[in-house]
Amino acid sequence: MSENHKKVYAAPSKIQDLAIINVFDLEKEAAGLIPKGGFDYISGASGEEYTKKMNITSFKHKSIIPRVLANVEKPDTATTILGHDIPAPIIMAPIAAHGLAHETKEVGTAKGVSAFGTIMSISAYSGASFAEIEAGLNGSPRWFQIYMSKDDQLNKDILDEAKADGATAIILTADATLSGNRERDMRNQFVYPFGMPIVSRYLTGSGKDMSLNNIYAQSKQKISPKDVEFLVDYSGLPVIVKGIQAPEDALIAIGAGASAIWVSNHGGRQLDEAPGSFEMLPEIAAVVQKRVPIIFDSGIRRGEHIFKALASGADIVAIGRPALFGLALGGWKGVRSVFDYFQTDLTRVMQLAGTQDIEHIKRTSLHEQK
Repeated sequence: MSENHKKVYAAPSKIQDLAIINVFDLEKEAAGLIPKGGFDYISGASGEEYTKKMNITSFKHKSIIPRVLANVEKPDTATTILGHDIPAPIIMAPIAAHGLAHETKEVGTAKGVSAFGTIMSISAYSGASFAEIEAGLNGSPRWFQIYMSKDDQLNKDILDEAKADGATAIILTADATLSGNRERDMRNQFVYPFGMPIVSRYLTGSGKDMSLNNIYAQSKQKISPKDVEFLVDYSGLPVIVKGIQAPEDALIAIGAGASAIWVSNHGGRQLDEAPGSFEMLPEIAAVVQKRVPIIFDSGIRRGEHIFKALASGADIVAIGRPALFGLALGGWKGVRSVFDYFQTDLTRVMQLAGTQDIEHIKRTSLHEQK
């Protein structure tokens, strides 16, 4: 019997600012607070977790060249993405079930993201409703990530709700038509300890006490360019295709009407022994040729990683696991602390690399390791 059936899931509840030296420490601390099934779900990846490791280590294949006499002081991290001005090139990635990390669920994350001033990506697999999340966002910008139903009328209903809630873009996660080989979840016999209000309309059940495999099986597996076209036509919003790892897929998505490309391997949670996400970014950027913005995630842990992603073709990056570990340790204040950390760390790297603003980073060449 799974841990979730044995007792009530006891998520952390503390709300406090965090003094962050690095986000690797946050993961270690969170491991002692989050119930094991929930922690392994958040931290774990597929198979031997090779791709998860490569997401971080692949950044070491390129180096940032320090620059001096560059006349740089107080670098400016502000940027713009799809019409939104944000204080730094970092947003919140869409992640399911924030209630595994903290009792405030997505409401806590939303409040922390809003306090920092950036964009919240709301997952269709959220453990909170749109109305509950709005209480945390309080009008701040949000994008909605859809896992499509096999019934297009239900997809229309969900899109209508997302638009009514104020979503300014739709994220189609195209790389998760079934669950990766997540061995930690299998060992724990992990099931969600709470429901999923947004997608419960197309589940046999609410999502509570269901495994990820069961939930994915009830969503649409056959995702094609026609789905991108449907989302563009019906929503009338910019559509971002998430999960791009092949240059060819970037071109297909743009051809189907995508307004942005999201380079990601789902944090190593889908196909193990795939390349680190950063390894594929330059090839994808080369074919996109700035026709649409590129969002990047999978492995961002330091300011150096953000810098390298931007110098390799990304326009912004998205933060996933570190934000949830911050949520576990400090609630909404912990989430804000994580985003503050990344902005501060990026600012330091920018000054040492002689770059004054985000556009300057994008014009910077990295040193290829031999």
